[in-house]
Amino acid sequence: MELRIIKTREQYHRYLDEARRLARRDPDSEAPEGARLELLAKLVEDYEKERFKFRKPDPIEAILFRMEEQGLRQKDIADLVGGKNRASEVLARKRPLTLAMIRALHEKLGIPSELLIQQPVAEYRVSAGRRKART
Repeated sequence: MELRIIKTREQYHRYLDEARRLARRDPDSEAPEGARLELLAKLVEDYEKERFKFRKPDPIEAILFRMEEQGLRQKDIADLVGGKNRASEVLARKRPLTLAMIRALHEKLGIPSELLIQQPVAEYRVSAGRRKART
């Protein structure tokens, strides 16, 4: 079969099946089968990236996920965000993350900074001199 850019689900499954078959043989990368496997893998990867897109978590979702993953509680991140009250406000979406908070969360919890600098799902608005989360 001649390899082309994957455009249909059927074509995707055929390419994926052939890639699996070739991978089981574990061909040398310099051999024709190895080059074919590499091309199939690239075509399958490109199709999957285009068709199976996932929404990135917002900053608070990312923090909560990492906390759950590491068995942390709100008090465990208090020092990273400036105290217990700040941790509560941040996790309740009542206070936006500052640059210092983003740095600390990135360095100590390993949360990618590109997730932390995104706008959260709930936007913050100023009301009566205080910032409040708007959902």
